[in-house]
Amino acid sequence: MVALIPEESDDLFTLRRIMQKGDRIIGDTTRVIKQDRDFSRPDRGERIKIRIALDVEKISVDDVVDRLKVQGVIAESDNESVTKGSHHSMTLKIGEPITLVKKKWNDIERKLIFGKKDTGSFLLVAIDTADCGIGRLTGTHLKLMPNLYSGASGKRYKSKFNVEDFFKDVQGTISSTIRERDEIIIFGPGETKKRLGNFLSELPSVKGHEIRVIDGIDSSGEDGIYTFIKSETMRQALTKSKIAKVSAILDEIMLMVNKKINKFSMGFEETSRANESGAVQSLIFSDKIFENQDEDMVIAFLNNAEGKGVEVYAVDSTTDVGLRVSSLGGVVSLLRFSLAG
Repeated sequence: MVALIPEESDDLFTLRRIMQKGDRIIGDTTRVIKQDRDFSRPDRGERIKIRIALDVEKISVDDVVDRLKVQGVIAESDNESVTKGSHHSMTLKIGEPITLVKKKWNDIERKLIFGKKDTGSFLLVAIDTADCGIGRLTGTHLKLMPNLYSGASGKRYKSKFNVEDFFKDVQGTISSTIRERDEIIIFGPGETKKRLGNFLSELPSVKGHEIRVIDGIDSSGEDGIYTFIKSETMRQALTKSKIAKVSAILDEIMLMVNKKINKFSMGFEETSRANESGAVQSLIFSDKIFENQDEDMVIAFLNNAEGKGVEVYAVDSTTDVGLRVSSLGGVVSLLRFSLAG
C-alpha cells in the first residue's frame, strides 16, 4: 500500500504504467445518489463526494491532458447509500491524493514509484512595473496563474505610483501558491526584478525558499514566462531540472537531424524497433503517443525500455518541449549507435 500525490503529468503517466487490473485504489470521487424522500425528483439524484476503494478493471489516459481514467468495481465506501460491487469510474488528477494497493510489486513498478528523483519545482516570476506573470514549474509541467497588473499608468496611481504596493499584490499570490522546497526565480526587463527580489527576501512568508534573480529575459507577464521556458537562460539557470535535461536532449536530436547523423529515432514504430535492438539511450514521450497506438502496447514498450536502463521522460503540452515532441509523433529518442536502414 502506497500513498501518492501526483504533482505533474509525468506522475500520472507513471501511475498508468504501474497500475494493473486487479489492483485497488482508494480515493475521493463523486457519485450520483438518488434519494427516496418526499418532493424529490424521481429521475434525478444528488451528486455527492464519497471516499471509495475501487478494484481496478481498466485504466486509460483521458483525452484531457493531466487526467487518468480508472474504471472498476466499488469494494468499500464511506457512504452506506453506495452499493458495494457496483461499477464506478474515477478520474485521477494532479494534486489529488490516492492510495494504491498491489498484491505484488515487480521490479519496474518499484523503480518507477520508489525511485522517482526530485527534479525540482520552481516558482517563476516575470515582472516589470506594468505587469507580473507567475507560474509553477514542476518537472516539465507548467501551471500559470492569472496575470497581475500594477495599474501604474491608470487612475489608481494618478498622483504617484508606489511599486511596493504592486509588490504586495505579487507577494500575496506567491504566498498562496508556493510549496515547500520551491525555488523562486525572478526575471524580466529593467531593475524591477531586483527590487522585487530584495522585497521578498525580507518577508517571513518566503523564508527558507531560495530566491534567484536572473538576467537575460526582456519581457514580463505570461509572455515572459514562456520566453524563459524556451530560452538558453533557463537551461543555464536550472541546469539540474528535468525541463533543462529534456530540452538539451531534444536540441541534440534536432542537431543530429540537421547534420544527418543517424543516431536518433522519431515516432512509435521507429523508436520501438530501436528499443528492441538495445540502441535507445534516452527517450522522451508525450500524450500524443497514445492517440494512434494501442495504449497497452505503448505501456509495455515504455516499461520494456525502462527495464533496459533507458532514461524515460514524459512531457505535456503546457511547455514548448511537450509541443515539439508531440509534433514529432509523440516520441523521440537518442541512440547509443546508428541503426542500418
